[in-house]
Amino acid sequence: MSPDQYQLRKLMIVAILASLAVVLGIIEALIPFTVTIPGAKLGLGNIVVLTCLICLGGRDAFLLIFIKTLITSFILGSFSTFIFSVFGAVSSFIIMYMMVRFGSKLFSLMMTSVMGGIVHNLGQLLAASIVLGTTKIFYYLPFLLLAGIATGLFVGAASKYLIGSLHRLQMFEASNSRS
Repeated sequence: MSPDQYQLRKLMIVAILASLAVVLGIIEALIPFTVTIPGAKLGLGNIVVLTCLICLGGRDAFLLIFIKTLITSFILGSFSTFIFSVFGAVSSFIIMYMMVRFGSKLFSLMMTSVMGGIVHNLGQLLAASIVLGTTKIFYYLPFLLLAGIATGLFVGAASKYLIGSLHRLQMFEASNSRS
């Protein structure tokens, strides 16, 4: 496969994964997830993000996050939703990328996912603190930490299953050898 064909194939895979992440985000918005913690969500789209990070690498996962956040916020939210999502998504990406890139032998996929969930919530709290001009919003921190752990475990388990299935299909074998 030529380098141009390889790059086109990766871009098509990222576009498909971004579409899937957006659809999962829309489905998630339709689920009556009655939690009394503002900002707490299941994080279904993050299954796709973590899978992309493991299977394709950091650059493609970051592109996926950007596309997913932009489109999902445009469809479902407002500008403040976009700001909260960007802070959470980028914060989460940074910690998960660092754990995968530099600590893959130290950290399991589940631990990476849990840390991603926790840091995502911390990023959103930071954004809320900036937008609202107060640090009092951090009283939600203990609740969001618990939510980040729970959703991180769910996302990690689902990602592990999806990654295993994709590897059995040998869909990403050429991608992994070049990353």
